[in-house]
Amino acid sequence: MKTLDGNVALISGSGRGIGREVALKLAAEGASVVVNDVDKEPADETVADIVSAGGKAVACIGSVTDHDFADRFVATATDTFGGLDIIVNNAGYIMDNVIQKMTDDQWQNVLDVHLQAPFRILRTAQPYIKANPTDHHRKVVNVSSVSGVYGNPGQANYAAAKAGVIGLTKTLAKEWGRYKVNVNAVAFGFILTRMTEAVAGDDTYVEIEGRKIKVGVSQDIMSAVKRTNPLGRPGTPAEAAGAVYALCLQETNYVSGQCLTVDAGSR
Repeated sequence: MKTLDGNVALISGSGRGIGREVALKLAAEGASVVVNDVDKEPADETVADIVSAGGKAVACIGSVTDHDFADRFVATATDTFGGLDIIVNNAGYIMDNVIQKMTDDQWQNVLDVHLQAPFRILRTAQPYIKANPTDHHRKVVNVSSVSGVYGNPGQANYAAAKAGVIGLTKTLAKEWGRYKVNVNAVAFGFILTRMTEAVAGDDTYVEIEGRKIKVGVSQDIMSAVKRTNPLGRPGTPAEAAGAVYALCLQETNYVSGQCLTVDAGSR
């Protein structure tokens, strides 16, 4: 028997990067997974990879910031798989700038995707969780960041949103304990994804929801990470997913309201 057999998991932003690795890991351990991405192709690819490996998955395409998204997301789990046991709020992107140059849109867009979207998803899930008690503990894992714990220059919007995620986590741990739900956060350090891979020369951008988002870091920053990180390297998405998986296990039923820092001891 696999560790997550019979569980149904919602994972936002799971078409790429850390979210994809979380989806693959939870599915490999027996969970039925609802995969989400704003773009259809990466979500469908993740679903196909899970199914080809013998797992169960469906896609829920769309932006987590859309008003109707949370309803669709939760309904996809309950209607397709008949349950809801694990919620991983992972979707997000960055729009960095020093505060005097940061626009209202840059501020609000980042708060919307990193803080308002998880709030809406969890608010929508609450009636189902309350009405459908289980013998096992349900799990919520909200993705925060070391920026939300310690701050980071140029990331006032992102740091504020990720700090808010920790506050949301600690509050829901107190509100939802009565329903046998563990609510925790993970604060990732430097994890190698398309947002953080080293790039040379001109700035590199991708388009997300019609917005140009700068991705990648300079070779100098990557070199500094390798010098200062106790392990001498960035983390991998699979390693990040391992931390999320640990918080989804029944063995962690007495762990709630916590923020697990995943940065190789850098801070």
